[in-house]
Amino acid sequence: MAKNLVIVESPAKAKTIEGYLGADFTVKSSFGHVRDLPSKNIAVDIENGFEPMYEVSKDKKDVIKELKKLAADAQIVWLATDEDREGEAISWHLQEALGLKESQTRRIVFHEITKPAILKAIENPRSLDINLVNAQQARRVLDRLVGFELSPVLWKKVKPSLSAGRVQSVAVRIIVEREREIINFESQSAFRVVALFNVEGKELKAELPIRFNTEPEAREFLQSCAGANFSISSLEKSPGSKSPAAPFTTSTLQQEASRKLGFSVSQTMVVAQKLYESGRITYMRTDSVTLSDLALDQAKEVISKNYGPEFSERRVYKSKSKGAQEAHEAIRPTDLSVNSVDGERNETRLYDLIWKRTVASQMANAKLEKTTVKVDISTREDHFVARGEVIIFEGFLKVYLEGTDDEEEESKGMLPPLKEGQQLDLSDLRATERFTHHPARYTEASLVKKLEELGIGRPSTYAPTISTIQKRGYVVKESRLGVTR
Repeated sequence: MAKNLVIVESPAKAKTIEGYLGADFTVKSSFGHVRDLPSKNIAVDIENGFEPMYEVSKDKKDVIKELKKLAADAQIVWLATDEDREGEAISWHLQEALGLKESQTRRIVFHEITKPAILKAIENPRSLDINLVNAQQARRVLDRLVGFELSPVLWKKVKPSLSAGRVQSVAVRIIVEREREIINFESQSAFRVVALFNVEGKELKAELPIRFNTEPEAREFLQSCAGANFSISSLEKSPGSKSPAAPFTTSTLQQEASRKLGFSVSQTMVVAQKLYESGRITYMRTDSVTLSDLALDQAKEVISKNYGPEFSERRVYKSKSKGAQEAHEAIRPTDLSVNSVDGERNETRLYDLIWKRTVASQMANAKLEKTTVKVDISTREDHFVARGEVIIFEGFLKVYLEGTDDEEEESKGMLPPLKEGQQLDLSDLRATERFTHHPARYTEASLVKKLEELGIGRPSTYAPTISTIQKRGYVVKESRLGVTR
């Protein structure tokens, strides 16, 4: 019998870790939480300090029985659950349910499932952090109190089998408030005028800075331009730059995977969990944007080798989120020299996204030249304006550009060669009626962003919260056709 019993949460993780530790270690899984509040009653002693009354979950009784037997035969039991509040609580519940003595128990944490990280964790054990455990218990008790107080009201007033929750109810309210904004929104229209000029076989697109409120005004403008001459009155160039985005946190990974890969929030977490358990990426539930010195050194080496030393710039990011745990790392590949992995298609795609975001975060700014062109109209005092950007130095854009939830602006492309005083040939001039849009409905990604901005929930709660409000029928995720005007 092995001298050491290591308990982790996931069976996939257990198999990987056992391969690193050797014959003196047996690694077993708790398959997640082993104890919880019973579902039949409130199970919180409100009169005595809100003491929770836990019980071993029915589906975990055999797991506890096996772990008790193994723990009795082991000299040391290593509690190696995840490093967040939830993981700390699972370790505490295991200690309580298995009746472990403090003298035979060690708590270890690691941010990545690699052999060096596991061996370092074994060399640096600690005791259970009861403050983290109590933080998780407080949230669990609050969830139970809110659910037990409000759910019966929903059953009575709306329909049975509904639920309320500390985070889910707020998420639903946010969506309802946005829907009310949409319902009350009154669209307005204006006419946008765009001119296309032919410059030595290339197209120059310019826009009138003002809008016309009515069709007669727009028509009058177009008619006044008939037979007019057009010339460039000024050509302004100014330097500009773009900076890379910080490495991924849980919420920014969920948002970007939604934008770029079309993943749901829960799908992102399932795929990230597989990458983590196979040792490909660091822990995927984090609100930190910091990288370890090891990762920073790896990034510098990879960037210098693949793109050149001038593309590398060491950057240290700080989280803007309230209460972010900076002791943890951002989500990154465990080995940045590996730019792609084998596996299921979604795993390879998500890994590619994480690798690019991490590497780009340590690259130099992109340098741009921004150009603004004013085009005079001989028959009017108005002028058209064209804008363009030229990339002087790609910097981080060589690897990655962050997505956006907003409607894409019309791209500022390359401009043809131009000079002041140059006469232009008009090829097309038209006024198009444009309507103001109501605020966009939330996507899963933008809802996560809003919850994070308001400090509601934690990285571990976003995916289950969004799944729950859809399962309960509180919200519907669908595509809606636009209205033709």
